[in-house]
Amino acid sequence: MERCGGRAVRRWGAALTASAAAVAITLPAATAQAADGPAGIGAKGAYLLDSGANRPLWSRAADTRRQMASTTKIMTAVVVLDGHAADLDKQITVKQAYRDWVADHAASTADLRTGDKLTVRQLLYGLMLPSGCDAAYALADTFGSGDTEEERAESFIGKMNEKAVELGLRNTHYDSFDGISAHGGNYTTPRDLAQLSRHALGNGTFATVMKSMSVVQKAKNVDRIYTWYNTNKLLGSYQGVIGIKTGSTRAAGPCLTFAARRGGRTVVGVILNDPTGRYPDAAKMLDYAFRTRTPMKLRQLPFGAHED
Repeated sequence: MERCGGRAVRRWGAALTASAAAVAITLPAATAQAADGPAGIGAKGAYLLDSGANRPLWSRAADTRRQMASTTKIMTAVVVLDGHAADLDKQITVKQAYRDWVADHAASTADLRTGDKLTVRQLLYGLMLPSGCDAAYALADTFGSGDTEEERAESFIGKMNEKAVELGLRNTHYDSFDGISAHGGNYTTPRDLAQLSRHALGNGTFATVMKSMSVVQKAKNVDRIYTWYNTNKLLGSYQGVIGIKTGSTRAAGPCLTFAARRGGRTVVGVILNDPTGRYPDAAKMLDYAFRTRTPMKLRQLPFGAHED
């Protein structure tokens, strides 16, 4: 989860135009793919998965548990989509408590306004693109059980842990619906996070959300427009990237889950705690997987947009 207090930008304009993707150059296998994996990766934990075959391609500390920051929100979305697919058009009223949560934790936000009504589908965009902790709280409060907001949030986190068990994520645990971990009990491993990402991308709604570089949404009950930009700069910068989620806290370091598709083949990657540069490292990992060398000019977010 992002703790820098950045705010999502709300604009009355068109969505961000996609940056042109660079053209990949196919290389001989011996040149592009060294036997010991991609060179120069600075991440403390990493994983590269051939999604179609569900086959690992390369890893570093694959089963070492680490905090995951806002990549937590992948599971938040999965719990909603797997368990409540029929409720995507359900309208949710934004509570002041959701805004207070963001303010109290200096958290990343979709800048939801108290009293506005948005659908579950809209909140998924607010959750995943600007990494809105207010959107995460709204979803947890709606789909958890209990008499109070706190009870419903705890119930929802319980569903996240149940889903982790169901998916066989043996080294993953959640104590948070958004990545804000009070006691460090919100952790995963590169292997587990790759498997979760693979599962999530199998959902059409999730895949549609995560390939969006920006989106414009209108509240259902008032004349208010929300414009959200995807914090994942790899999207639109590296040919074939289709998602999926950034995250960063002091404890977790810069994190990234990513996926790219070329020639009918999909590759999923995970980077946990990368102090040297998660986007260049992700590009190196994808080049390794696809046996290419891909020039990349990193997409920049508009001024004032939240950076994760």
